[in-house]
Amino acid sequence: MTDTPKTMNGAESVVRSLHKGGVDVCFANPGTSEMQFVDALDRTKLMHCVLGLFEGVVTGAADGYARMAGKPAVTLLHLAPGFANAAANLHNARKGRVPVLNLVGDHALRHQQYDAPLSADVEAACAPFSDWVKSGTDAGSFAADAMQALAVTKGRPGRVASLIAPADIGWDEGGQMAGAIAPDGPAPLDEDALSAAVAALESGQRTLIIAGNSVLEDTSALAQLRGIADKTGADLLAPTSNRRIERGQGRAALAKIPYPINMALETLAPYARAILIETVPPVAFFAYPGRPSLLLPENCDTVTLCSVDGDGPATIAALADRLGAAPAKVQDRLVPARPQGGAITLKNIGAALANALPEDAIIIDEAVSSGGDTYPAGDAARPNSWLSLTGGSIGIGIPLSAGAAIACPDRPVITIQADGSAMYTIQGLWTQAREGSNVTTIILANRAYEILKGELHNVGAQPGPDALSMLNLDRPHLDFVAMAKGMGVPGRRVEDVAELMQAIEDAAKEPGPYLIEAML
Repeated sequence: MTDTPKTMNGAESVVRSLHKGGVDVCFANPGTSEMQFVDALDRTKLMHCVLGLFEGVVTGAADGYARMAGKPAVTLLHLAPGFANAAANLHNARKGRVPVLNLVGDHALRHQQYDAPLSADVEAACAPFSDWVKSGTDAGSFAADAMQALAVTKGRPGRVASLIAPADIGWDEGGQMAGAIAPDGPAPLDEDALSAAVAALESGQRTLIIAGNSVLEDTSALAQLRGIADKTGADLLAPTSNRRIERGQGRAALAKIPYPINMALETLAPYARAILIETVPPVAFFAYPGRPSLLLPENCDTVTLCSVDGDGPATIAALADRLGAAPAKVQDRLVPARPQGGAITLKNIGAALANALPEDAIIIDEAVSSGGDTYPAGDAARPNSWLSLTGGSIGIGIPLSAGAAIACPDRPVITIQADGSAMYTIQGLWTQAREGSNVTTIILANRAYEILKGELHNVGAQPGPDALSMLNLDRPHLDFVAMAKGMGVPGRRVEDVAELMQAIEDAAKEPGPYLIEAML
């Protein structure tokens, strides 16, 4: 149905207006207060509706969709408790500056005074995880509120907007269509900052350029940035956490600032000058005894050439023009030798992935403690898009892959997934099966929250058996192949590295989801 009816309720006006504004996917876990939206979505047939069995799957999938589609989907969530379940992955989207539009149901306006069992302060629940929050007040203005929310998400940088939808303004007649609102454009280039960046690069002091966000998604900008580094002798790094990087053979590679605090400080210690493009000064994930929070040296002269609301690729082009730097001609990197067999270890898994990852794959990286060993594979592998955990809230990998697969159904999706964080949103496998998505989930099974063992040592603890018991995933061991089968996803367990590579190659060629439990 495409013709706009003469009369409609508030929910239908929102669905029709959002669709006209370019939104065509809805990730949902609805409840009673959202039934009018379920009905409107069904009657209009204007959006692809994707069900998640947990709200964290819904928001993680919306994040993955937006990263690959370059536009927001809409989520449909149920009251404050449903939003609470969704919040962890909205935290990741917000930190990654990914556009997400939430429709959060609430009790009917006339019912809110009675403190019903599911009553809570929805606005207060949404606020810490949203850049914009508003509650609808009547059917006639409901669609206009939705279009304002859509414009917020599409601004620069991408944002999370949450529109609260009292049930009665959804079912009330009198809904009115609303037109698109132009989003905020990127901040203009700062000529003074450009001159300061040129001076830093020509100073003769050791200089670092840290580039993030849209720069990392643009292969031309990456080549131009590499050309600037080649001409000036500057070094290049990406932030530790990034929503998407275009990587692989034929593309300019950027190492990233390491996660471990000591490695990060050592990496950044040599620099007298730093230039930031679409990122902020790097900060440690946590405070540690005797270590600083800010990672660049105290005496490092830092220039913010382009803030997070700027246009990084255009800024790089302007910088290259001032310097007379041409885009780099990227040389193909040496692919590590294909492992011939033996146990799967952190030493050989990177080489295994570099050889096995398919052409034009979307890689979802939630390897966590194994991430330092798996990450280099992205540069040596065939061309790929590499999506990572952005806000540190684990449990995004499986839903992120579900959303990315819906955005790009013709591309294989490979999820490199730690076993501990997989259990936060394992229900996302069911969504993959229901949608028939070509997602291969590789569970890196070390049967522990291994990264937390390192953190325990970082704060000076000497863990005993009770402490380690809280960090080990045993008694009983998790059986991921059995869990996947229960949600309609076939799988196998592998212990040999050659068998792992073959399993990845076979699964990527076949339609539908597949799970590989790789025993480390």
